[in-house]
Amino acid sequence: MPHDCVPLLEVDIAQKGEHPELPLLSTHLPYSALANSISSSGCKIVYICRDPKDAFVSYWNFARRAKPGFESLPLDVMFELFCRGISLYGPCWDHILGYWKASLDQPERVLFLKYEDMKRETSAHVKRLAEFIGHPFDSEENREGLVERIVELCSFENLSNLKVNSQGKHRQGTPVAIKNNTYFRKGEVGDWKNHLTAEMARHMDRITEQKLGSWGLKLNDAPTP
Repeated sequence: MPHDCVPLLEVDIAQKGEHPELPLLSTHLPYSALANSISSSGCKIVYICRDPKDAFVSYWNFARRAKPGFESLPLDVMFELFCRGISLYGPCWDHILGYWKASLDQPERVLFLKYEDMKRETSAHVKRLAEFIGHPFDSEENREGLVERIVELCSFENLSNLKVNSQGKHRQGTPVAIKNNTYFRKGEVGDWKNHLTAEMARHMDRITEQKLGSWGLKLNDAPTP
């Protein structure tokens, strides 16, 4: 499954103590928590940011499906904690801001992407990513539709329907084993509307504006009515 191809730094690499064969890692760590061997090296970092409202709903659903004892965790309780900055990887807005600042300081090393933009213009972002890592598509690859094939191969619909992702467990036999299908829920933009009240959404938007607005970073197209 994709998670086996892209090991998680703070779990897979930390537990095994091995260097991955592929020069590609994933992480949920804040930029400030990255080892100097990463933050001070020449390696490139791609950060995918999401509207905190959708990020919260995804986090809540994942916790309920992945962690024993969390199945009945009330949304309003976790919402309160999330807005206070209490979550597994620290305050959401500090996390976002750390990578945003790094992308402004070192745009050649840190690429800051928005999930909503990637969903809206997927092919354009595949091309942008290829250019960022130094392997842009040539004219022949563009003519042959390679970008479109990559988009289809990596689509939520394709990956979630693969047998390897719908059955079995990731990290089978370890304390952090998780059912593979736990990683796939909806992959939609705006699903927060099905879970948050209007006041909850406005409250989170206010925090987002307070924390990120002065840095020129907007994460939603329009204020929540």
